[in-house]
This record gives sequence, structure tokens and C-alpha cells, in this order.
Amino acid sequence: MPSDSAEDAADQKTDAALAAEIAQMAGDYLMALRSGGLNALRAGGALTGKALGQAGDEGANSRILAVLQAQRPDDAVLSEESTDTEDRLSAKRVWIVDPLDGTREYGEGRGDWAVHVALVTDGVALVGAVALPALGLVLRSDQVEVLPPIGTPLRMVVSRSRPAPEAVAVAGALGAELVPMGSAGAKAMAVVRGEADIYLHSGGQYEWDNAAPVAVARAHGLACSRLDGSPMRYNRPDPALGDFVICRAELLGRIMAELAGLSPSS
Repeated sequence: MPSDSAEDAADQKTDAALAAEIAQMAGDYLMALRSGGLNALRAGGALTGKALGQAGDEGANSRILAVLQAQRPDDAVLSEESTDTEDRLSAKRVWIVDPLDGTREYGEGRGDWAVHVALVTDGVALVGAVALPALGLVLRSDQVEVLPPIGTPLRMVVSRSRPAPEAVAVAGALGAELVPMGSAGAKAMAVVRGEADIYLHSGGQYEWDNAAPVAVARAHGLACSRLDGSPMRYNRPDPALGDFVICRAELLGRIMAELAGLSPSS
């Protein structure tokens, strides 16, 4: 008969499996909330728009934090929907989560939104899961698919409303087609899934917007870098992390060359 300690070890989930389980759980909750499955709990009737997004953010966040507290009580957490504290800065292991990436898209009934769950160790995002609940998918850093060959023309995912000027300039230089899309997670996973080749962003993001996507993308062999060529580092005092590129590795050199040639006004 196995010992209690052996049974405990067998029950202990790997970090990657736990990240995927949490992302799936939060995604299921958000889909049920949006479809009306949870509206009976609210006297005001069906939630829509911003109210739906806010309810989704809060509900998914509370559920994610509860699981992490139960499963990894000694780890620190940085979440978009929770008050940040300096305690995480001295922690070796920090879970960085975005309970609902793409709140606007979610509230509008679109499919291009995501749930991000990453584990950062010593500042590096190596473990992560990104759920695309509307597509019924969870992409994981421990389950890697082979990327299809790069097609022609190249495809670059960009913001639906405000494509980064650098992205537009680089796409023009490379002859890449711009593909407007919603949340950061949806855009990054489009590259992971082979639906796009480049995701280039500058400004307006935080660590929770890209930690899990970077972990998943890197595991799939994609290049992940700041626009100045420096590595993506996490759990910093200021969580703003606004510029990066996620792309097919064979394209990184060309992209960096084009970025280096841009004038300050580009």
C-alpha cells in the first residue's frame, strides 16, 4: 500500500497542469455568466456590456485566487483585478494572472478574449496557460503543437482600434497583411496556432497582459522579445510592460532590422 506521502505526491498537480486547470475553470465560469447561466443569481436580469465585463472580471478573479490559495499557498500572486503589494518582489515564484483579457470583447459578445495564468520564477515566464473559452481551447506551455509552415503573405495581428505605429511600419516593410483582433491573449495565440506570424505591440500593456501568452509562445518555439531586443522580464516593481514582439523565430532578425531603421516619428 502506498504511503500517505506518496499519495500526496501523486495528487500534487504540476504547475503547468494547475495553470491549465485554472484557466479552464475561469473560462467555463465566464462562458456560463455570459450565456445567462448565472443570471438567475442576480435580481437585475441579464448582464450586458460593461456591467457584464465587470462581473466577469470580479467573479473570475475571486475563483482563481481561491484555487491558488488552496493549491499554492506559499506563492505570491499578481493579478490585474487585485491590489498589488510589494511582498511579491521578494518572492521566487509569482503567479501572474489576467482573469479576463479583453473585457470589452467579452462584454460585446465577441470571441477574441482570453484568460491568462502564468507562473513566473526568478522573473522568467516559463509556465503558463491561455484559455480561449469562446473557441473551447486552452493552450499550454507543457503541451506543444508543431507550427505549420509560414505562408505568403505574412500576417501580423494588431489592435482592432489602435494598431501600433511601429507594427504598421514593420508590416509595410515586410509586406505583411494586418489582421485586426481583440485581446492580447487572442492575438498571441493566433501566432501560436499558426493563424498569424507576428504580434508586435508598443505601449499600454502590463505584465498580466502578456506573461502567460509569452510562456505559451516560447514553449512553442516562437521568439519573444522587447522591441529593443532585451528579454521579457517579470515581477518588477512597476508592472507596466508595454512593448514586445512575439513571432516566428525565423522572422525576428528581419523585424529587429526594420525596427532599428524606424525614425523617431514612425
